[in-house]
Amino acid sequence: MGLETARCSSIEFFVFLAAVFPVYFLAHRFGPRGPVLVLLIASLIFYAWWSVQYLWLLLLSICFNYAIGRQLLGGAPKSSQRTRDVLLAAGVATNLGLLFVFKYLDFFLRDVLGHDPLGIILPLGISFYTFTQIAFLVDARRGDVAANDPLSYGLFVTYFPHLIAGPIIHHKPVIPQFINPANHVIRPDMVSVGLALFVIGLIKKIYFADNVEPFVQPVFSFAAAGGNPGLLEAWSGTLAYTLQLYFDFSGYSDMAVGISMLFGIRLPINFESPYKANDIIEFWRRWHMTLSAFLREYLYFPLGGNRKGPARRYVNLMLTMCLGGLWHGANWTFLAWGALHGLYLIINHLARAVLPATPGLGRLVIGRCLTLLAVIVAWCFFVRIV
Repeated sequence: MGLETARCSSIEFFVFLAAVFPVYFLAHRFGPRGPVLVLLIASLIFYAWWSVQYLWLLLLSICFNYAIGRQLLGGAPKSSQRTRDVLLAAGVATNLGLLFVFKYLDFFLRDVLGHDPLGIILPLGISFYTFTQIAFLVDARRGDVAANDPLSYGLFVTYFPHLIAGPIIHHKPVIPQFINPANHVIRPDMVSVGLALFVIGLIKKIYFADNVEPFVQPVFSFAAAGGNPGLLEAWSGTLAYTLQLYFDFSGYSDMAVGISMLFGIRLPINFESPYKANDIIEFWRRWHMTLSAFLREYLYFPLGGNRKGPARRYVNLMLTMCLGGLWHGANWTFLAWGALHGLYLIINHLARAVLPATPGLGRLVIGRCLTLLAVIVAWCFFVRIV
């Protein structure tokens, strides 16, 4: 996450933002689609600035999913439910296939089959724009998407404040904001709040995340090299990483929400004091909230959720969290992290079913301490040594 916030605090980014801001608000003179077109072009330039070599993949993904979505929304015969099901299956399979090839194929070849990897470079933002478009296709099949034009859809996928590292956005609340004329004029209240959020996020990154990072890498690098850090060293590195990860990720999310508000567009909040959660269930309602919502709506519920008995619920929880772990990266440690949180959730649900609900200060303190300890232990699997 450090690279994302570093780029977004660079002089080049501020020049880019200062150029886009006035052009966006002047573009409404050319019609209601003018501001949408400006943000779309700016978002493509922003992505190309990061990784021009995979701009073609992003554009191909947008065109493919928009075409499938249009068919699901009305192009295919309404009476042919089977045709729509096949279209949806083909669309989701293609998205997941591209994600597998570019993100997981080398991991599969190297760590599963024992072959030499191909050396595929991971396209920036592929997990985010793949997930947002899968959700769009599923909702289109449900008939839960209003008709939209190519410009608005393209901007929905590429919108630069969220494209690189989230939050994961949903089409229903976001696309109407792009074409709302009220958002095409400067709103001082939105600009002031947006600037405040951006500064808060920047402070989280620069003054907190960056200042604890030097305590993280030496400890975990030493352990990865076969060393045996002492108790104090191990806990200092682990606690530092717990703080660094939160301030880095939540800082970037605040910056993304703040930047978007400059253009009158509201993005979802991604964090709500997750380290104050009373249990793991609550933690996942506070941490990376947009990913949690996506996994719940488009994976856990379709698997059956809790509708098919406790045993099936626990299987679904474990599958959802394991896949959520792999979503973060192609590595066994991410899978282990997801599986550990799946186990936490199963224990949490069992405890809720067995233990009486007796609120009190003692239970609150114990619950928060145990939850934070469980989260900290799991972060040891999540850390990436560079």
